[in-house]
Amino acid sequence: MAEELDLDCVIVGGGVVGLAVARELAMNGREVVLLEAEPMTGSVTSARNSEVIHAGLYYATGSLKAKLCVAGKHRLYEYCRERNIPHRACGKLVVASSEQELRYLEKLSSQAEANGVEDCYLIDAVELSVREPQIRGFAALVSPSTGIIDSHSLMQAYITDIEANGGAIVCNSPVIEGEFAEGKIRLSVGGRDPVVIQARLVVNAAGLNAWTVSERLLGLNVNTIPSRHYAKGCYFALTGRAPAKQLIYPVPEPGGLGVHLTLDLAGQARFGPDVEWVDAIDYDVDASRAQGFYSAIRRYWPDLADGALQPAYSGIRPKIAGPDAGGGGDFVIQGPEQTGHPGYVALYGIESPGLTASLAIGQKVARLAK
Repeated sequence: MAEELDLDCVIVGGGVVGLAVARELAMNGREVVLLEAEPMTGSVTSARNSEVIHAGLYYATGSLKAKLCVAGKHRLYEYCRERNIPHRACGKLVVASSEQELRYLEKLSSQAEANGVEDCYLIDAVELSVREPQIRGFAALVSPSTGIIDSHSLMQAYITDIEANGGAIVCNSPVIEGEFAEGKIRLSVGGRDPVVIQARLVVNAAGLNAWTVSERLLGLNVNTIPSRHYAKGCYFALTGRAPAKQLIYPVPEPGGLGVHLTLDLAGQARFGPDVEWVDAIDYDVDASRAQGFYSAIRRYWPDLADGALQPAYSGIRPKIAGPDAGGGGDFVIQGPEQTGHPGYVALYGIESPGLTASLAIGQKVARLAK
């Protein structure tokens, strides 16, 4: 028979957002236990992204993505400096390849300003070629506050804060089922040491599996669970030197920001992600997708050599809007009012810019949890 535990706060999901939420609650004096289904934290979506600190340009003004990205970015840079987390504000260029796309950049510049991103500005083709001689375009929008980060060091810092404030992290602990009972939430947790938990607060930050966790909660109104869509994105690594010192983005496509050039902190270049709508979670990288990458990249880097791209990795973005709705969709962060239970907070569709927004998301959840 499984052991029974009575706990204060349980966070389900140990990606960068779940860790940030657990950190904030622990630092607010709550007794926190984080459950991660995988053998280690941060090994799913948080390990399969571009490691970009986003400025907050693209998101609809007033949306959670816009507000939490901009607030989170400022906090994240400050946190990185305080904790010596490897990062660099390398900046990025959003490149227009035609006069028609220039009009998009002008709109994007206005959107950024409305979101509180006040450091963006447009440059022409001549200035673009001076800054990045290998990159071609009609014009570009400069975003100086975009950066890159070592996401694993960031998550380790969150873990250190959780444990320093009395919190615990338990891996190999999938939530099998649950129910609302007498003002608390009862969870059956599997793994090597199955346990039944009664918690006053449960935060569902399970990322790709957030919908499944909610569906397993007896007594939750299923109408509170938004629609679920998966957007797979593949990355290809560049053999040879990076063609630019900054991140290079094209004009976005439905469901993503286009196949862009990102850099790691060692200066190595990779390209991605593309967008493939899928029904199941599968991280294989189809080498034949490189063909689409070559044509997309050559719009802004025409000298990309044949055979220079090698399959790297893929990630899957959890979304509340599918291709029929344009592939966008906001974050969904439901407090007790929306979930219908005083002890249940649920997060859905936490994709990019979730890493950038993670500290701000943690603060928002902590406010809802009061």
